[in-house]
Amino acid sequence: MDKVIATAAEAVADVPDGASLAVGGFGLSGVPNVLIQALYERGVTGLSVVSNNCGAMDSGLAVLLAAGRIARVTGSYIGANKEFARQYLAGELEVELIPQGTLAERLRAGGAGIPAFFTPAGVGTQVAEGGLPWRYDGEGGVALASPPKEVREFDGTEYVLEHGIRTGFALVRAAKGDRHGNLVFNKSTRNFNPLAAMAGKVTIAEVEELVEPGEIEPDAVHLPGIFVQRVLALTPEQAADKKIEQRTVSS
Repeated sequence: MDKVIATAAEAVADVPDGASLAVGGFGLSGVPNVLIQALYERGVTGLSVVSNNCGAMDSGLAVLLAAGRIARVTGSYIGANKEFARQYLAGELEVELIPQGTLAERLRAGGAGIPAFFTPAGVGTQVAEGGLPWRYDGEGGVALASPPKEVREFDGTEYVLEHGIRTGFALVRAAKGDRHGNLVFNKSTRNFNPLAAMAGKVTIAEVEELVEPGEIEPDAVHLPGIFVQRVLALTPEQAADKKIEQRTVSS
């Protein structure tokens, strides 16, 4: 039951080239930077990543993206990541953009064993009708476009069929975790981390504070340890290393 792994390198040692990864975080909040850095140092490439966004500045998944290690991204937001946009438009990166709520539910559904579900989000758009550019040809044309999805009417309202997401691995970051893998997330870090953790067949959690089993009240657990296979305890320095994407101060 003790799922603690001694080092980040050991925690990701079996992640192969071409692996699929669900990665937690929202902007720069709750991103498993230590595990991502360990993957970078291993030289793993050809990754298919499912994450809300693909990092920013020189943080998070942007480390792997800038090194050309990511082949495909399933996410909701490109944002201010210029390298992400450049690779996408140049045809170097396949990108499946999904409405944010749909992405969250596809991850949760995959983790809960639900193969598919219907949602109104995207009906009447290319999300449902197909034709969204997944890969450009580098010359302004579309090399690969999204296929149409099934649309069905329920009680007079149309809904589009979306499939649950399962990945080979998941990388997440928690504020607190115990040796059994029970996790607690802080504020907005709870947005995608629990869902990414549920979707991974092998989930690796880096935790800012490691506690003993029983120290987390059962009602305080945000993600049960059944969804987590490995726990990495961060050093105080690693836990405190949190970047700010856009600093705003008053005069």
